[in-house]
Amino acid sequence: MKKYSKLIIALIIALIFIGTFVFLWQKSLPEEIVYNEFTPEVNDVQKTTIITGKIEPRNEVSVKPQISGIITELLKEPGQHVQAGEVIAKVKVIPDMGQLSASESRVRLADINLQQAKVDYEREKNLYDQKLVSADEFDKVSQQLRQAKEELAAAQDALQVVRDGVSSSNASASSTLIRSTISGVILDIPVKVGNSVINSNTFNDGTTIATVANMNDLIFRGNIDETEVGHLYNGMPMKITIGALQDLSFDASLEYISPKAVESNGANQFEIKAAVKVGKDDNIRSGYSANAEIVLSRVDKALTIPESALEFSGDSTFVYLIKEEQGQKEYERHEVTTGLSDGVNIEIKKGLTKKDKVRGPQVIAEDKEE
Repeated sequence: MKKYSKLIIALIIALIFIGTFVFLWQKSLPEEIVYNEFTPEVNDVQKTTIITGKIEPRNEVSVKPQISGIITELLKEPGQHVQAGEVIAKVKVIPDMGQLSASESRVRLADINLQQAKVDYEREKNLYDQKLVSADEFDKVSQQLRQAKEELAAAQDALQVVRDGVSSSNASASSTLIRSTISGVILDIPVKVGNSVINSNTFNDGTTIATVANMNDLIFRGNIDETEVGHLYNGMPMKITIGALQDLSFDASLEYISPKAVESNGANQFEIKAAVKVGKDDNIRSGYSANAEIVLSRVDKALTIPESALEFSGDSTFVYLIKEEQGQKEYERHEVTTGLSDGVNIEIKKGLTKKDKVRGPQVIAEDKEE
């Protein structure tokens, strides 16, 4: 019994030894090198670039008051449409005490002059009725009376404007009514009822009551690298996609290329603007982030191969043509002339035909298993 046990153990050890030897021998054998193979195809090749930017209205206007004061009423809200001349807000005037005092003084002086003009007129009229003065002298006194009345009316109007922001003679054009200067959509109203506002003058830009823009006239604004700006020209078509509107794309036409570069993250870039074509029903908001796709160059019906099949040596470019010799594959190094590349496929201008087969990169082990 012990004799059989020893034989069985010896047999197991022998099998293990033989199996290990066979495994190591197989591993030591050189693996067959397998390459991808490509046949040149006729395709359209285009080189594109993507520019990031945002959507903006072409004309965005800040509506400012003509006088200083306090907001008493807001008649519009952001998002509402407004016509040119439509009232957005009302302002209560806080008069400047120096201007108020000067205006009141002007009214009093104009009233004194008017009273004196009336006395002179009555005196001159009595003399004229008695034919003691000429008509010319009487006309001069009459004119002085009319001028005095006009000066008093003008002084009273000026006082009302300083005190109330509006006079009885120009109530329809009151500067206390803040009106939109263009037709469009109200993008923002940065003030609230009770806020103090000031008019634009030499020392400041004034308080913005509202921002209004025509949302039917939009532009794309972005920056392009200096290595690509040379391919651009005015009128160049673009395709705009907006991050918030994934299912929509819009055509655009390039209309501005900055003549001066700006440095951004160590690279020189040029600002561009493009007119975006939108429909009346497209709900696009100001400030949307967007991408613009531009075709920098294009070749139609070009003979192409994957760019991974190329080998570069100095200024020359080569491929390996596949030749069948007695059932064995051989690879012949062959120089080609290349053209436009889209990053995946490349145009072959010279050196290949549609009947050729080209060796690609080596198939790695994971690809073989798949």
